[in-house]
Amino acid sequence: MHKNKIWLSSPDMGGSELKFIQDAFDTNWIAPVGANIDGLEQDLEAYLENGHVTVLNSGTAAIHLGLIVLGVEAGDEVLCQSMTFAASANPILYLGATPVFIDSEKETWNICPVALEEAIIDRLAKGKKPKAIIVVHLYGVPCQIELIGQLADSYGIPILEDSAEALGSRYKGKLCGTFGDVGIFSFNGSKIITTSGGGAIITRTKALKEKVLFLATQAKDKAPYYQHSEIGYNYRMSNIAAGIGRGQMQVLDKHIDLRREMNAFYVDLFKDISSVTVFKTANEASFANCWLTTIIVNPNNNKGITNEVLRFALASDNIESRQLWKPMHLQPLHEKYPYYGTTVAENLFKNGLCMPSGSNLTKEDRERITAVVNAVFKN
Repeated sequence: MHKNKIWLSSPDMGGSELKFIQDAFDTNWIAPVGANIDGLEQDLEAYLENGHVTVLNSGTAAIHLGLIVLGVEAGDEVLCQSMTFAASANPILYLGATPVFIDSEKETWNICPVALEEAIIDRLAKGKKPKAIIVVHLYGVPCQIELIGQLADSYGIPILEDSAEALGSRYKGKLCGTFGDVGIFSFNGSKIITTSGGGAIITRTKALKEKVLFLATQAKDKAPYYQHSEIGYNYRMSNIAAGIGRGQMQVLDKHIDLRREMNAFYVDLFKDISSVTVFKTANEASFANCWLTTIIVNPNNNKGITNEVLRFALASDNIESRQLWKPMHLQPLHEKYPYYGTTVAENLFKNGLCMPSGSNLTKEDRERITAVVNAVFKN
């Protein structure tokens, strides 16, 4: 008997998205301008309570433009968390700059402040002051942003805060995406809310927002004809996608609650399985949106059962799971670039697994996941 697919993290519509899309059709704003774009930016600014938002067609575009407004150019170096999705690092290469990768630390799995300072000191000794630091809130868990911010300030290096996975996550009550000199979000189909494809950049000043908007709309000079004095990009979000985003903003807090419930479900599911650790915030100052619940499987504690054994067992029941991000310094594209740290990120990749975490998973979905887990570890 064919079983329905249980996805890792599928889109979850709230119901009002069609109204905003219909408004775009009714007013004929089927373009990268319109009321939904303005409305989504205002919705995000109201939610974040800090910063100026520009919505774009992807989170990757937001990182690219963020690096540009931070002054990154060809030949510069950018410090970047190694354990992340490739989109965090690739825009460094778009600009002809060099990524310098930093290991994770064990508490948050994010950029290690010790390895970060080691890298800064060594790059300075080599005559290369890094132009920016890209930090990531992995799987929605806030990084050690206070320590990293202190390091950045002491060495005069701006922070690009990659919050692609962390919309709604907080540190000491302040929302992720609003700590850095520039912050970004992603709204692609797997994220906690989606615009189908899309992203946003958060800047501290209105002037920087205007610069981002200028670059995102082909850098057209103020003239009665098309004149261009610098390179621009076609990065603006469409009014249709923004309409989806406006509807999704209305259910963001609900989605966070449901994702956190899934995390609690996994904590309970694995509580008696000593070889599995469910990743969660260990610091009371941090509030995670639990975009994806991830686990570490220690094969030494349970008859050699590995994360791959569990992944294949889930797949055989048509349940999607996924290994953690493969660190950038281990990727063929990036392995030639400098790396600072030990093997924390590498070991997390070897033993970790992302579990189905969507806000639309049902009781029956949980029962199927439970059955597979028990079959693997208890039978």
